[in-house]
Amino acid sequence: MRRILIILAAIVVLLGAGGYVYWRYFADTPGLVVTEPTTLPTSPTTPGGGAAGADAGTATKVTSRLTKIAAGPVVPGVAVVTIPAANASSTADVDVRFIERQSGNIYSYLMNAGTLTRTSNKTLPGIQWAAWLPSGQTAIVRYLGDDVATISTYGLAVDGSGGFFLPQNLADVAVSSTSLLTLASGATGSVASLSGVDGVYKATAFASPLSALRVGFAGSRGYLAFTKPSQSLMGTLFRVSAGGIFSRIAGPLPGLIALGNHTGTVALVSTSAGGVMRMVLVDTSTGATTPLPLSTLADKCVWTADDAAIYCGVPIAPSLDYSYPDDWYQGAVALSDRIWKIDVKGRFAQFVFDPQASSVGELDAQALALDPRATVLVFVNKNDGSLWSYQL
Repeated sequence: MRRILIILAAIVVLLGAGGYVYWRYFADTPGLVVTEPTTLPTSPTTPGGGAAGADAGTATKVTSRLTKIAAGPVVPGVAVVTIPAANASSTADVDVRFIERQSGNIYSYLMNAGTLTRTSNKTLPGIQWAAWLPSGQTAIVRYLGDDVATISTYGLAVDGSGGFFLPQNLADVAVSSTSLLTLASGATGSVASLSGVDGVYKATAFASPLSALRVGFAGSRGYLAFTKPSQSLMGTLFRVSAGGIFSRIAGPLPGLIALGNHTGTVALVSTSAGGVMRMVLVDTSTGATTPLPLSTLADKCVWTADDAAIYCGVPIAPSLDYSYPDDWYQGAVALSDRIWKIDVKGRFAQFVFDPQASSVGELDAQALALDPRATVLVFVNKNDGSLWSYQL
């Protein structure tokens, strides 16, 4: 009998303790609140849904210069074009054109007017990357096909009209005002082809036994090509003549990323070893290097239209425990950037702004873009895909 009473007493104690825990930690917990999403409105899954020109709301002006254009996520790759003044008494405006990732709809944000408008309701969900023609009229977009194993590349007009496909499974695409440079890679190497801005094939640009390359235009000097960057691999930068002749101008160096200027005379080159980033300017004719006072990844930079300066997102005390750029590409590490301007001729750095000082938190800048007059800097926050602008 005594044993039974002891067992019953233990049960009562356990039940009492369980009731207290429930009351203390769960009973007074507020319920789950579901709010409307803050992303831009999306269209139906079939092309033609929703009216182009429909207002998509307003951007958030954080400071007099810093604006959060869209909560996103948006597709990395933005066009920033100057809109001529309507009359002599008005001033030119800057039009920021971008693509919402979820729907593939194109939006336009006018900096002076402060209006955010959908210009195309053509549905193309899952776009991963976009490169805009300098005119801002067409974006070359890449996205996974229905079978997931296929990478599709499509020319998407800003108003959703027309459009054209490029060959499937392209390894890279570069754009200029008159041409597209596409790269097809396989086990035996790579072949780069030239086409018009309408996607019509023109000629083979060059071929290489290297199967993992990134390519770009180098003005009248031909092209730039470099091996796909990884800290674990020694990368090399080549200048490729119009006749397809490769000349090594930098490397082999770990984690090499290159960003050529518009004329092809100079390339910004970043490298990384042991978590430490370095950055130099390379003369594409001689291979001579000039160290720079700041260190970041070249993929976090953009040249001004006159090639006189470079704007970069420069990480604040990046951790040495990661491999750059690999871990950054893969999202294993997020960087907190300040924006700096590098004067190319004087080789000095000028601080532009610190996002954290504006109480917006950490911003990891990618896909930087400038208008032709270098009055507006636009970038995507890699942390959440939001789109930001800063008036210079």
